[in-house]
Amino acid sequence: MSQNQSVNRRIVLASRPKGAPVAANFRLEEQPLPSLAAGQLLLRTVYLSLDPYMRGRMSDAPSYAAPVAIDQVMTGGAVSRVVASNDKNFKAGDWVVASSGWQDYAAIDATLVRKLEGAALKHPSLALGVLGMPGFTAYMGLLDIGQPQAGETVVVAAATGPVGSLVGQIAKLQGCKVVGIAGGAEKCRYAVEHFGFDHCVDHRDPALAQRLQEACPQGIDVYFENVGGAVFDAVLPLLNTKARVPVCGLVSQYNAEGLPQGQDRLMLLTSTILRKRLRVQGFIIFDDYGHRYGEFAKQMGEWFSADKIKFREHRIQGLENAPQSLIELLEGKNFGKVVVQIGEEND
Repeated sequence: MSQNQSVNRRIVLASRPKGAPVAANFRLEEQPLPSLAAGQLLLRTVYLSLDPYMRGRMSDAPSYAAPVAIDQVMTGGAVSRVVASNDKNFKAGDWVVASSGWQDYAAIDATLVRKLEGAALKHPSLALGVLGMPGFTAYMGLLDIGQPQAGETVVVAAATGPVGSLVGQIAKLQGCKVVGIAGGAEKCRYAVEHFGFDHCVDHRDPALAQRLQEACPQGIDVYFENVGGAVFDAVLPLLNTKARVPVCGLVSQYNAEGLPQGQDRLMLLTSTILRKRLRVQGFIIFDDYGHRYGEFAKQMGEWFSADKIKFREHRIQGLENAPQSLIELLEGKNFGKVVVQIGEEND
């Protein structure tokens, strides 16, 4: 975690992946520290968030956000300390969160930076997980789009991940039955014993569809979609009339280079949407709900402080290990929210 006060290490996108990313798609380089313009802050990164959406930013295919340009810093949210400030609202030493990328230092407009407050000041890395973007995604997607009611069955894939684990816990707080889907017996056991899910099904089980049906004898009222692929195929027949499907990601498809092989299932999907009057809605969390962040922060802070919400963090040490950690995240090898510690917490 060595950081030099005069050198900025950064990881740039060296080439666009074809299929799954490989180490050669990234490059670690060094530059002088960036200079500050009026209204900017110089930030020193302490914790870097790794998230599945980053695979989409490595591609130049049409998307909801611009891709990372070749030879430019990989995008990513980070928790940092303010080193120097050209804005009256921030001072050296402040803890902040911003999309400052995969690098030791960043010069960024103060309007794009948020101070850490409340519980996040005691646990800064959690501003990238339960108290940050993943928590916000789970909260708004489930409660605003999913609208779970007490007694309903809520299903979420990637059940031990930073979004899925919170979807399940929030649904339990609403009085729902919660069924998770995760990769492997250890993760499934953890979802039940640590996060309080009622059941968890292993998506690697050849009998996934049957196991899910056994866990959801009354069908599924809310399915929080963040995986897609074979998991959604198992879910679709079990969706009840007027079920709600918030869609925040499709991680199983991020490395795909073309359409999947096999039978075209689009007609089955659209006919099921019509016949069962399903609500299927995609959302981009800050684009669609940025104006409601305060609502989330207040409620999640209260739940967290009351020990009603649990979390698991998968921490990596060293900026140089970020590329391989993202590769492994996309392969499902992480267990919890992936955070890379790049620098020391103390100035």
